[in-house]
Amino acid sequence: MRTRSSLSAALAGVAAAAVALGVAELVAVATGARSAPLVAVGGVVVDTVPAPVKQFAIDVFGVHDKQALLVGTGILLAALAALIGLAARRRFRYGLAGIAAFALIGVAAAVTRPGAGPAAALPTLVGVGVGAALLWLLLVGPLEIPAPPADPESAHDVDEFRAGRRRFLTGAGVAIGAAVLTGYAGRWLAARRSVTEARAAIRLPAPASPAPPLPAGAELSLPELSRFTTPNFAFYRIDTALAVPQVDPAQWRLRITGRVRNPITLTWAELLARPMIERDVTLACVSNEVGGDLIGNARWLGVRIADLLAEAEPLDGADQVVGRSVDGWTCGTPTAVLRDGRDALLAVGMNGEPLPVEHGFPVRMVVPGLYGYVSACKWVTELELTSFADFDAYWVPRGWSAQGPIKTESRIDTPRKGRLTAGTIPVAGVAWAQHRGIRAVEVRVDGGAWQRATLAAVPSADTWVQWRWQWPATPGEHTLQVRATDATGEVQTADEAPVAPNGATGWHSVKVTVH
Repeated sequence: MRTRSSLSAALAGVAAAAVALGVAELVAVATGARSAPLVAVGGVVVDTVPAPVKQFAIDVFGVHDKQALLVGTGILLAALAALIGLAARRRFRYGLAGIAAFALIGVAAAVTRPGAGPAAALPTLVGVGVGAALLWLLLVGPLEIPAPPADPESAHDVDEFRAGRRRFLTGAGVAIGAAVLTGYAGRWLAARRSVTEARAAIRLPAPASPAPPLPAGAELSLPELSRFTTPNFAFYRIDTALAVPQVDPAQWRLRITGRVRNPITLTWAELLARPMIERDVTLACVSNEVGGDLIGNARWLGVRIADLLAEAEPLDGADQVVGRSVDGWTCGTPTAVLRDGRDALLAVGMNGEPLPVEHGFPVRMVVPGLYGYVSACKWVTELELTSFADFDAYWVPRGWSAQGPIKTESRIDTPRKGRLTAGTIPVAGVAWAQHRGIRAVEVRVDGGAWQRATLAAVPSADTWVQWRWQWPATPGEHTLQVRATDATGEVQTADEAPVAPNGATGWHSVKVTVH
């Protein structure tokens, strides 16, 4: 092998990896987005990294944690690909061994994802094959850079070396450009095959039990204060799906199985034919830090889960309902909670339209009063009756509590930053204790006496409530704190606790400067 430059060998490895991933994305159009090696390996990472690492990613990147993981995985892959290129520079078979190792990892990740079959290996195998061919072209074949001229004074030798270097750089550049275009083409074709058109064609039925109109004064309409109803585009999304599942409603089925007398299977049409109810419900993520924004309120349309369970007739001891997503994710919800009269839904609509695909289209679970990790199964396809003694849902073996009732919490939305002018300043935010409701919100300044805030009206105990307090602000540095009391009389605790294992606690504090 005549190649002498380490930089060129590293570039060859990166180009080969880029082409492999781009081709794999294109092949994955036929085999499913989750079979693409970057997504498949990323999914394994999500499932296996320790819970504190996941929480760190959520704390740092919030709802963009998945994009951060994919970017980080891509950067790590580029570094390893460069090392493979360097190994291939010494002996090409060393490079092939490295490529084979990557192929093994990619295939194993793809075929072991929930619901995957042998075809899931194709994107990795085809991509790796094309990548290996390009690596050969760049390091051994006609695109390799010739050795530096033995005689630097020979114009012919120098010209031949420069021409060879131009061929190599052009080939590598074209390959990387083609990889990017191929990858985007694969994503574009996958989007064309998505369920967006099927979703757009759906006309949701009118609810048999509409949501009550929002009471006058439910919306305080203050700048920077969260709106009572969170728009779909702004609703937080925290889940483990690196590739959003595309579930065709025509093919969707819901099975109610396990410890029941009457197993049930429902089609999409059969679900829509059932009486629908519409309710305003606030959902919250257990990963929400004190004062965080992983919470939102929406108007949901769906079928009562309690009615379906009554038809299935759970057997004695079936104290857990395991919701299963199409991608294999699970959550465990207490059976008693789903049957205690609260408006727990299999939701098909969100804020007047079919569920957004990223929020669980065509069907998801919505359960007031429980954190999402034990209740909010998106893309749900099965409800299995079992017991907490017999089965641990996805997050439980990873260190989270088996049951996750939402805690009484409050947050200051305004003021949070900027230069404030002395005088009367509105302090406002939201408080929540879903399915219990909020009785009072109090604010204090610099550790002084608690002052009662004014609560906005709410349609039910299952939503958050906006609040406001008029602060006679004086110049200086000040610390604002808020606490809530729920309808049972329980006061929000001041004890600070992290989000694991069952939700953060403490009072939200904001430091401001008044001039």
